[in-house]
Amino acid sequence: MVKSIIYTVTAIALCIGLFIFTEWYVQKQFSDFSEAIETLYEKVENKTANREDGFAVRELWNDRKEKLQTFLPHNDISYIDYWLSEACGLIYTENFELALGKLEVLKEITENLPSAYRITLENVF
Repeated sequence: MVKSIIYTVTAIALCIGLFIFTEWYVQKQFSDFSEAIETLYEKVENKTANREDGFAVRELWNDRKEKLQTFLPHNDISYIDYWLSEACGLIYTENFELALGKLEVLKEITENLPSAYRITLENVF
């Protein structure tokens, strides 16, 4: 009886620890990526962005997404890939007005996506 209680409490504590770590890790990865998107947005707004700027953000995302695929559904990750590819293509062709729209969507995604995986009452029930 005592062993069962100890095992149950230990399992619950490990699960809670894993949930807290996952939430922290996902938030950290997206905050770093969000800063890069914000910087790219400012460069596009000033019409000083170039192909290398978009490539640098894409490389940062590729590094992040390899690690995030453990925690997030692949559809959410491919959604970011899609919008980032669109924005980078528009930056490459120097179509800055349309690129701003794509980057605006990316900013919203990077702000809202991590909160969709937080442990809150809305997400649990």
